[in-house]
Amino acid sequence: MSARVVETAGARLSRLLAVVPWLAANDGVSIAEAARHFGVTEKQLSDDLWLLICTGRPGHLHGDLVDIQFWDEDGSIHVLDAQTIDRPLRLSADEASALVVALRYLEQVPGVHQREVLAGAIAKLESAAGEALAAADGVTVAVEGVVAEEIGSAVARAIADQRRVHLTYIASSDQRSERDVDPMRILSLDGRSYLEGWCLRAEAVRTFRLDRIENVIILDVATTIPEDVAGMDVNRGMRPDGPLVTLELQPEAAWIADEYPNESVDDLPDGRVVVVLPVSDQGWLTRLLLRMGGTVRLIDQPEWSRDVRLAAERALARYDL
Repeated sequence: MSARVVETAGARLSRLLAVVPWLAANDGVSIAEAARHFGVTEKQLSDDLWLLICTGRPGHLHGDLVDIQFWDEDGSIHVLDAQTIDRPLRLSADEASALVVALRYLEQVPGVHQREVLAGAIAKLESAAGEALAAADGVTVAVEGVVAEEIGSAVARAIADQRRVHLTYIASSDQRSERDVDPMRILSLDGRSYLEGWCLRAEAVRTFRLDRIENVIILDVATTIPEDVAGMDVNRGMRPDGPLVTLELQPEAAWIADEYPNESVDDLPDGRVVVVLPVSDQGWLTRLLLRMGGTVRLIDQPEWSRDVRLAAERALARYDL
C-alpha cells in the first residue's frame, strides 16, 4: 500500500504562482502536458485552474479575476487575463531593502529553517538589486542572546510534532527550574526569541527565553492545550494591557519576577523582591496570591487586596463545613 502524500499549502501556492506565467508563455498547451510539466495529476491541475479563476485583485467584478479558458473539447488551455500574475515581480529600492533586512533577521531566528534557501534568496536579491540595496548594507541585524542550535531545533520539532517538552530553565535570577510545557510557537520580539507554551506547573500560557533554556527533552506525550487558550498578541509586545500592581515577593517566590512581564524589579538586601507588573485579569492575580500564601504581598490596589481577603475567607469557610 502506497503512502498518501499530503501537499502543504506553501507548496501549492508556489505552484499556483508558477502556473499562470508558464501557461501564458505556452498558449494552447493541453492539460495533460501541463500536468506532466508540473509533476501533478491532471485532476490536480484542473483543480488548480478552477481555483485560479476564482482569484485576482481585490474587488467583486468579473474583470478583477484571473481568466483562464480550459474547457474546450481539445483540452487546450488559454490564459485570457492573467491579472499581472504573469509579470515578473518588481520591487522598489525600499521594498527590496526591507525584504533583505527581514530575511537576514529570519536567518538568525532559532528553529528548523531551510537556511540555505534563505541564504540563496538573500544572495539573489542582493545581486538583482545591486546598488539599490545600499540602505540595507548599513543595517546590522542581530538577535540578542545566544541560543544553542540544538535547543532551537528541538523546540521547533516539538511544535511541528505537537509534543510536550520537559525544560530545564534558568531564570534571570540564576534559579534553575524543571517544568513540562506544551509548546505553541516561537516568538521573536525586541531582538529576543521566546518559546510560548502552556506551562503545566503554572496552568497558564508562559513565555520562555530560548537563550535561558538549558535543556529540552521531547516527551512521547501529545500536547493538550486548552481550547480557550489564546497566544500573546505580538502587536502589543510582551506587556499585557491592564493596571500596574506592586508585589512584594519573599525569596522563594522571586521567580514570579522572571516569569511575568513587568515594569520594574527591585532586589532588597534580605532577598525579598519588589516587582511592578501589569495585570489584565484580576481573577488571575487573586488565584496567584491565594496559591502563594504569605510569600507574596500586594502592596497597592487596596480594593483588590480586599477581594483577595474575601476570596480567602470563602475558601476557608468551605473547610469548616
